[in-house]
Amino acid sequence: MSEQPLRICIVGGGFGGLYTALRLSQLPWEDDRTPEIILIDKSDRFLFTPLLYELITEEMQTWEISPPYEELLSNTGIRFHQGCVTGIDIDNQQIQLENHHSLHYDKLVLAMGGKTPLDNFSGVKDYAIPFRTLADAYRIKERLRLLEASQAEKIRIAIVGGGYSGVELACKLADTLGEIGRIRLIERGDKILRNSPEFNQNAAQTALEARRVYIDLETEVTQVASDSISLAYKGQIDVIPVDLVLWTVGNQALDLIKGLPLQQNPQGLLKITPELQIIDHPNIYALGDIADCYDQLGTRIPATAQTAFQQSDYCAWNLWASITNRPLLPFRYQPLGEMMALGIDNATLSGLGLKLDGPLAYIARRLIYLYRLPTLKHQLNVGINWITQPLIEWLSN
Repeated sequence: MSEQPLRICIVGGGFGGLYTALRLSQLPWEDDRTPEIILIDKSDRFLFTPLLYELITEEMQTWEISPPYEELLSNTGIRFHQGCVTGIDIDNQQIQLENHHSLHYDKLVLAMGGKTPLDNFSGVKDYAIPFRTLADAYRIKERLRLLEASQAEKIRIAIVGGGYSGVELACKLADTLGEIGRIRLIERGDKILRNSPEFNQNAAQTALEARRVYIDLETEVTQVASDSISLAYKGQIDVIPVDLVLWTVGNQALDLIKGLPLQQNPQGLLKITPELQIIDHPNIYALGDIADCYDQLGTRIPATAQTAFQQSDYCAWNLWASITNRPLLPFRYQPLGEMMALGIDNATLSGLGLKLDGPLAYIARRLIYLYRLPTLKHQLNVGINWITQPLIEWLSN
């Protein structure tokens, strides 16, 4: 009777999880040591989050930025299991799934991402919409459709958070709504994009001003209601009428992660070794938003898609090395720069000695993200669509 193959379970199909699985399947396994790789996610689709903004503006379609896992994993040997993880038994190496199913693992990768905290202020959970998932994008599109159908003279939108998501959303929505839009960007700090390169900060400031986006700095939200938002500035509270509130602030560890008997930092992020292994649990790896990750100099690494993308290579290699008795590699983060969409056909790009903004940066951003899409087949399908779609539209006119 043949021996059961070693089983690697990867929980979470975002950048960290999916790309780890794909890389694992490409590594050189000996026939008798090829593991069983199982990817688990509650959704049936991967989401390329940096392009989620283009779904709001209809610059891109759902299939382009959110292809089904079954399609991406065909012919890879990776098993996909759609389901919600309800618990993890660390001692017995069991993953509990909804409907009382369970899966045994020999090695485990935790890459479930985080969530946007919505319970910090009154009314946020009831009336604000986060911007993190495909469902969030659909909710925003539907609300905008209803607001436009109401034939209101103006559509008032408050975006809370002056980081990357808030700025990109503000520019995209301003271009989409045009003259009817009244966009307000609310930031508790004294500047937007605090951690962004100066070139990108300036480009973003110019783009927001050109689109007449109101920017409220050093301003805190105290309450969100069905048709208003209360803002505190220098001790004074103003109640501003709004039609839609978008919440782009913060990242919070999932309750499932907080409940695990694993070492965590005060924010509930999992403590890991430089090799991305959980402290005291070398058979469990963590990456992405749920990992408390530092570089070789002890500097905390930002929880971004770029970080998870880079971590996935190291995670896959270290899983392979641990099984094939090779040395593991400590994660080394390579800052490759930063890109932001600043409206339709406009972006900014800064990194590796290159600084671009405007339409050229928009094209460069598109091409870089095309290269980052998860499989060659999907890259080709999306690339061909980008080339042919303008031609089809031109011919139809």
